[in-house]
Amino acid sequence: MQTEFEERKAGPSIMKRILAGVVLVIAVALAFKLLIGFVMAIFWTILAVAIVIAILWALKTLVW
Repeated sequence: MQTEFEERKAGPSIMKRILAGVVLVIAVALAFKLLIGFVMAIFWTILAVAIVIAILWALKTLVW
């Protein structure tokens, strides 16, 4: 017969391990999606600035 301490030492049940794994997968997926969104935001900002600079350069070349 196991004591209460030995039962706790055995570790979490299989259901708790599965739940922890699912939570970990979901957290990693959300973090990855957040990172991709951040990178895309930077990309579109740089692209918008490049387009404005290109338009200003073209206007300067044609008009002035």
